Amino acid sequence: MLGAIIGDTIGSVYEWNNIKTKEFPLFTQRSTFTDDSVMTVAVAHACLNAASAGGELSKPELVSLMQSYGRRYPDAGYGGRFHRWINSRHPKPYNSFGNGSAMRVSPVAWVADDLETVERLAAASAEVTHNHPEGIHGAQAVAGCILLARQGASNQAIRAYAEEVHGYDLAFTLDEIRPEYAFDVSCQGSVPQAIVALLESTSFEDAIRNAISIGGDSDTIAAIAGSIAQGRYGVPDELAEEVARRLPEHLRSTVTRFCERFVS
Repeated sequence: MLGAIIGDTIGSVYEWNNIKTKEFPLFTQRSTFTDDSVMTVAVAHACLNAASAGGELSKPELVSLMQSYGRRYPDAGYGGRFHRWINSRHPKPYNSFGNGSAMRVSPVAWVADDLETVERLAAASAEVTHNHPEGIHGAQAVAGCILLARQGASNQAIRAYAEEVHGYDLAFTLDEIRPEYAFDVSCQGSVPQAIVALLESTSFEDAIRNAISIGGDSDTIAAIAGSIAQGRYGVPDELAEEVARRLPEHLRSTVTRFCERFVS
């Protein structure tokens, strides 16, 4: 899940200033965590609590934590409907198929070692807001790819899983789509691109550069690609340390607890 936070932070300055190249500074003075990181940490917190209780991910507790984290960081860049959900007295799912379900899901891929459990947890993490089938598929596909990557699955196996289980068309290269690819916050319009950014990569950093180089919803695509890349490559110490310095203690402490508990 740290890979998602790193991707989000690096991509934060390019979301509204898209670039179409892999040559760019990883960090600037304006690089910061966004809603992607905040909600990833909220899911991680819920996973920690579930592990301590010895049970499944509790949707009511997840809702409470997501609202609490969201209200604590109100200017992190939430979408309109999600912002209203955060502040609702009676929050309900709103049938979204946006990529918010996919960008926050990564912690669930580290708390179990079998695909069935990871997909069930991913669905639970999505359904509190993104209960549209595509919103659920996006979360499950990303979590499943992370699990496969950390278990050493080949690129071919990861591609087959995304295509055959979740119906994504990955028959494109980043070079082919880069010139025309535009902002798309749907799962179906950004999760496949993030997966291909991983499949074409040679390192964790290269996966992040791939993701940002196509433009679009840069911080979220980089967060998703980074979350899978952590499973494949691990996270470089220097990037982890740089991002940790940019996180408030409240977020950093939860990340540390999660990594100590689940990420070897």
